Amino acid sequence: MENNSSPKSGTGFFKTCFNGVNALSGVGILSIPYALSQGGWLSLVIFINHSYHLFLHTGILLQRCIDSSPLVKTYPDIGELAFGRKGRIIVATFLYLELYLVAIDFLILEGDNLEKLFPNVNFHVARLKIGSKQGFVLIFSLLVLPTTWLRSLNKLAYVGICGVLASVILIASVFGIGAFDGVGFHEKGVLLKLSGIPTAMSLYAFCFSGHAVFPMIYTSMRNRKTFPTVLLICFMICTLGYGLMGVIGYLMYGESLRSQVTLNLPSKNIGSSVAIYTTLINPFTKFALLITPVAEAIEDSLHVGKNRIFSVFIRTALVVSTTMVALVVPFFAYVVALTGSFLSSTVTMLLPCVCYLKITSSRTSRKLGLELVVCSGIIMIGLGIIVIGTYSSLQQIIHSF
Repeated sequence: MENNSSPKSGTGFFKTCFNGVNALSGVGILSIPYALSQGGWLSLVIFINHSYHLFLHTGILLQRCIDSSPLVKTYPDIGELAFGRKGRIIVATFLYLELYLVAIDFLILEGDNLEKLFPNVNFHVARLKIGSKQGFVLIFSLLVLPTTWLRSLNKLAYVGICGVLASVILIASVFGIGAFDGVGFHEKGVLLKLSGIPTAMSLYAFCFSGHAVFPMIYTSMRNRKTFPTVLLICFMICTLGYGLMGVIGYLMYGESLRSQVTLNLPSKNIGSSVAIYTTLINPFTKFALLITPVAEAIEDSLHVGKNRIFSVFIRTALVVSTTMVALVVPFFAYVVALTGSFLSSTVTMLLPCVCYLKITSSRTSRKLGLELVVCSGIIMIGLGIIVIGTYSSLQQIIHSF
């Protein structure tokens, strides 16, 4: 039985496009120039291939999985439909781990950029001296902690346009610094750097890791038949934004690019301040939205969802644990690369194809043909990124100590 019905009152076409762009656009835009410097200009071919042929296609596969049963509404539901209870657990585990690591990425990002704004600040707690970056991570954690205690998603809602506008302002600010503040676009870069391809591929994968929310966006649409068009528009806009930032940053700073392009920007500059302050907005508004699904999953498994005290304790523990990891592993690009290679690639490439093939083979007698070939190809590419990218990311993190 197929589930092609749309809700009588749901999200319209343009609002759905906006929600999709907002889901895909995020802190990954900061690491795109660094990814390009790692892989060289030809790695843009991989980036475009990631966008249109892999992640766009797997997004449509998720739609088909949802349409195959009226009981399917979320990504874990797809896993359960395909492989039973074990499938739900596996899908949910990868989703929640991805959200957890992205929360850590946010903490590292906040510490890096606040240190850029206030480089000579040191913190003293009793007789203990804390470095500026570590101190800012701790301050951000304390500020964002109360927002994680809110149980209602309505109370956590924020104006979605902030995320998209922040990306636009960030790109414009970086371009303005290159064009008008004496930095210029004179770096030639390199054509191809084979040693950096695993890192570049992992970072590219992180940029298109919005599949966790695609089922929610799809099921809320007023006209679900337009979902493939919505996906195409969202990926085109995000690919343009990411690609533009990558090219601008690489032409400005070349091989000297740091993990976040904002860290390369000149100090005490109005454009730099605008870019960094804009960068700081998204983590603060989205951190609770990342932690809440993880917290709710833990609460449900422990059957303490209605106990307010346990709920606050679990959410506080999650914030404390992410803060500790951010302080121990303060390497933004490497953690993002690990997230992209191990988790994002699994969620966006591997699981959609595997679940789709299992659901389709068990519900129809027709041969998959070309679909089997395409899905098998995506699975092989995904496995390659997972194995090579994860190994490379872990190796970089270990060598950085």
